[in-house]
This record gives sequence, structure tokens and C-alpha cells, in this order.
Amino acid sequence: MIRRRTVTAWLGSGLLLAGCAPLDAVGRHDHAVGPRSTPDAPSITRASVTGNDLPRVSPTPQQIRRTGPDLSVPRRVDLLTAQGTDARSVALVKAALRRAGATDVRVSPLSGASRPAGPMAVVIGIVSAPHMADKLGRSNAFTSGTLPPEGYQITTSSLDGHIEVLLAGADGDGVLYAAQTFTQLTAGGRIAGATVVDHPAMPLRGVVEGFYGKPWTHEERLDQIAFYGSVKLNTYLYAPKDDPYERDRWRERYPRKLERELAELARHAADHHVRFTYVLSPGKSITYNDAGDRQALTGKLQSLYNLGIRDFALAFDDIHPLPVWNGAADFARYGPVSEQSAAAAQADLTNRMQREFVDQHRGMRPLQFVPTQYSDLADTPYKKTLRRALDDRVQVWWTGADVVPTSITTAQTRRAADVWGHDVLLWDNYPTNDYDHAAGRLLLAPYAKRTPRLGEHLSGVALNPMNQASASKIAEFTGADYAWNPRAYRPTDSWHSAAAHMTAHDPQGTHALLTFLDTQHMAPSWTGTPWQPAAPALKARLDAIERSWHTGRKHQAVTALRAQTRSLAEAPTEIHRTVTDPGFAAETKPWLDALTLWAKALEHTCDGLEHRAKGEKGKATRSFTAAAELAREAAAVRTIPGATRPHGNVKVADGVLDTFIHRAAKTL
Repeated sequence: MIRRRTVTAWLGSGLLLAGCAPLDAVGRHDHAVGPRSTPDAPSITRASVTGNDLPRVSPTPQQIRRTGPDLSVPRRVDLLTAQGTDARSVALVKAALRRAGATDVRVSPLSGASRPAGPMAVVIGIVSAPHMADKLGRSNAFTSGTLPPEGYQITTSSLDGHIEVLLAGADGDGVLYAAQTFTQLTAGGRIAGATVVDHPAMPLRGVVEGFYGKPWTHEERLDQIAFYGSVKLNTYLYAPKDDPYERDRWRERYPRKLERELAELARHAADHHVRFTYVLSPGKSITYNDAGDRQALTGKLQSLYNLGIRDFALAFDDIHPLPVWNGAADFARYGPVSEQSAAAAQADLTNRMQREFVDQHRGMRPLQFVPTQYSDLADTPYKKTLRRALDDRVQVWWTGADVVPTSITTAQTRRAADVWGHDVLLWDNYPTNDYDHAAGRLLLAPYAKRTPRLGEHLSGVALNPMNQASASKIAEFTGADYAWNPRAYRPTDSWHSAAAHMTAHDPQGTHALLTFLDTQHMAPSWTGTPWQPAAPALKARLDAIERSWHTGRKHQAVTALRAQTRSLAEAPTEIHRTVTDPGFAAETKPWLDALTLWAKALEHTCDGLEHRAKGEKGKATRSFTAAAELAREAAAVRTIPGATRPHGNVKVADGVLDTFIHRAAKTL
């Protein structure tokens, strides 16, 4: 979803459809706007106690408090499962207990007669399961209240010398999320003495594979979906622009092999508590009022439903502006092409699919809708028509105040909800790198500059990632933290947690990965102006080194520069050693290779400065010349052909490393 300007110009012409009734003004509509309200959740009643800092949990829970000492994990633990507990939740808890030292984890159903013989029991299930509500009440850990969907509660209690850890979810999703948080509270042979009440701020939290260029492979999608489930993202939208059966050949069924892959993805998503949403894009060639095309659309949806897919979106983004309709039937029904007639045709088709397909099939949620005018906040005739005509149940995707928004404010989200008059979802074009100003870049900064109050007016957010699936996990991890609890979200803290997650919490690996991520921190806007700065940590260190040099502390400056050079030089090796996802090193190879060359250039710069400090002019010149040659070689490294759109020279801390090396030779 990045090619847009010509479409906006066409639909921004303000043409009117003769004979249409006056449309309602912004804010004067009858549609339900924004996320649904939820009942009051329970609160923690137990008082805080002193003790070590609790482990960092990602995403940050809504409420977490130390309410007791850490618990030693005995060799035997009874795991009592109640209704709503699936095999994945059980496996997570068992693995955490075993890592903490339990060698005998006995799994059995929770019952009223459950009297585990072991010294510790972990009880897991939904809050409404028999005996679970009683255990939660006897713990005296919570006020009364109703957990929102996907919410969960965790606490420990001691009765007659027997320790119980309670993991209770509002539903099956909440049970899984309780298990995931439990794994983060369990480390070093101990369970943190914590009580937790947690639930998401937004009902939809996910990733949309919606970029141009080489789509992800089937294996990458399987890996991505598992990753989403592990960080409490609940939605994957399938919308690769270069899948011909999603867009250009939308009428055609997938070949059998691809159907089997889609069916596997749908099953895999369900297993990981992720909604697989298929986005179908018929707008380039459909005749809206043609019975044959409508039947083709229904048939395509039916073929996908038969594969196990239950969530769908209809997308009309990035369609070429047409001076005439694709078929005479549309002119006969809607008149000349205009903003209003285009919106009316899209609404009619979507409403028909909602009534005649979605409403007639079991287990489906209402359709989602990607409009042609998907960015900005202008109340155009197109949007007014959709606000009035589109089925109230249909959710609308919006990219923010621009195609690639530099920030999203509370006022903008409020305005978007009013302008669309429907539940609005944010399709955030970060960290996608499929546009010209992102050429040669990996966008590895944390998710940032989005209002902590987004969930007050919007119903969800999905990040549009890069062609590089594994590298996208940095932004996806931080986006998951944000979407779950935006008020507690701290971009830098989440970024560090993402690096630790990618390296299995190896300290050296985490440091090395953060060093590399910093060189890929710069994020361009749609117009090219950066909205996240280039290499902020590296720039701060190099600026400090320059200040030391200019204030006469030349030895200290060279010593600090050599330390920084070692950190850059060692990062690629440490990343290969510690990052657990092999796709990361493969995807980032050109950037890691370039970083190695930049580190060598910086090493020669160190030598040049040291020679200059000693008055060895000739040696200094030779060192600076070698640095410049290596810098040119580094700047010439190319992206992997066919793997990135657009292809070009890779950029590593551009404007920081190159500028410092050049300036050091001239003025330091």
C-alpha cells in the first residue's frame, strides 16, 4: 500500500454525482464510532511488598505488582488444567517449569477433589471454568470485575502449606497469554512473587503483509505467524501486492499447491491464536454492477472459506484512476466516474458481500474495507458517501494523516473516527521499505511517535512490514508492546527487549544487535524527511569524541574511537553467533558486510588521528586515504537482487559514519 498519489488526485477532484441526496456532515451520523466499551476489569487488591525488581514482561501488563517473595520451583510440580486450556498453553508452562528446575511436571484435569501431592501446583484455565472462580476468590488477590476478551489474571496463594500459582484467562486467548507471561516471570529456578491483571488496549493487533516486491515465502509466513502469537499479536492480514491471485487475477482460484499452503497458514494461525485475514483486491478490473463479476467474487471468497479462512477484507487501494468504468453496467447504475459514484459502487459491492456471503456462513466476522482514499483526514465526497452508505458493521482501514505518517496524534485518531463514521483500524506503513525514499534501508528503529490514546478512538493497528521478514520482527515486537498497552509503552525499552528476545537474552549478542540496529535507525517519511534520526547512539558517541579532540583531549578521543570501532567491527560476528532466527543474518547480509567495511574505514581513521596527534603527517595522510577508499567500497555494497524493492546501494548510518570519516580527515 505505497503507490498512491495519482489515485488521490483522481478521487480528490470533487466531481459530483448528479441527483445524489445531500450527505451528512462530519460528526452527524448514526454509526457506532471507535472501539467498543468494555466492563470494568478486576484490580489487584494485595499490597505491594519489598523485594527484587520484577522481571520485565513484554508487552507490559496493565497491572503488575510484587505481592510476595519469589518462589523456588520444586522438582515436582502438579499442572492442573481447566476448561479453555489448549496444548500450546500447557506446553509453554511445562517448558518454563522445566527450565526453572522442575523434573517431574504432572498434568491432570482440575477438579473439586484435586489435592496435589506435590509441594506446588500451577492451575490454568478460563475464569469461568468450574472451581477456577472459587480459587481466584480464595486467593483474595483481586476485586470483583469482568476481564475483557483476551485478558488474564495471575497470582500465587498458599493454603495449608501448599503453594498454588493461578493462571486464569477470560477466554482461550487469555489463557495462552497468561501462560506466555508466566514464562517471563519464571527464571533462574524461581517464579517471581507477582500478581497480574492484564488485557489488551485494542481488540485488533497485528501485521499486514501488504508491501510491493517479492512476497514472503510460505516458510517465512509460518514463522511470522508463530512469532505473532508469541508476542500477543492476534491478526495476520494476507495482502501481498505481487500475489497475482490477490489482485490482478482475483477472479481465479489458487492452484492446488497454493491452496494447500493457504489452508496450512489458516490452521497454523488458529493454532497460535492469530486471525488469518485474507485481503482481496478486485478494484483494478471489477465491474461493480455486473452479475458475473459479483458471482466471481463470491466464488473466490467461497474457495478461500473452504480452505478454513474466516476473516476477509475487500481492498480498493492503489487502483489506477480510470476516466470511465470497467463496464457499461456501472455507468448505467452510477453515472459518470466521480468520488461519490466510486464510493457508492464500492459500498454497494461490500454490503452485498456482507449480506450474501458473510452473513450466510458460520464463524465469520464482519468484513473489513480498505478505501481508495485511505490516508489524510479531509472530509471528501468519497468519504461522505462511504460514511452514509457502507454497512455499519464493516471496519475501515486508514494509514494515518499521510501514506507514511511521521506521527499519529490523539486529535487525528478522533478526527478519523468522525470522518469515516465506522470502526477505524490503523494500517501503519512502518517498517515497510518498498518506496523510493527507503531504498537501501532496513527500518529497524522501534515503533514510535504514535499517541498512547490511540485505542480510545481506533479499534486496532497493523504494521506493514519489510520485504525482509525476519528483520521486520524488531518493529513487530515493539509494535506488539505498543498495541497491547500504549500508555505504558516506552520505545527504547521495548527496542532493547526486542534485541534481547532475538538473541535469547545473550548479553553480548544483545549489545551487538543493538549496535547494528542503531545504524539502521533512520526512518524516512513519504516525502523523504526523516521522522526517526539516523544512528542516534553512534552519533552521540562520535560527537563526544569530536568534542574531546577539539578540547585537547586527543588521546582520550582516539581511545574512545577505537572502542567504538571494535563494537562496530564485532557486531556482525556476534549477530551470526547469537541471533536465533537464521533468516535475520541471511536477509541483512549486505548491511552486515557493509558495516564490516565501515568499521575498517573507521579503524584507519583512528590510525590517522593517532598519527596526526603525534605530528606524523605522512602516515596520517596514508591512513585517511585508506579510510576514504574503504568508505567508498562500503557505500557501493548493493542489496540482494530480487529480494528488496527498490534495489540499490545499502545505507549504514548514512550522514553519521560517512560524515565523521570525511570530517576527521579534513578538520580533526
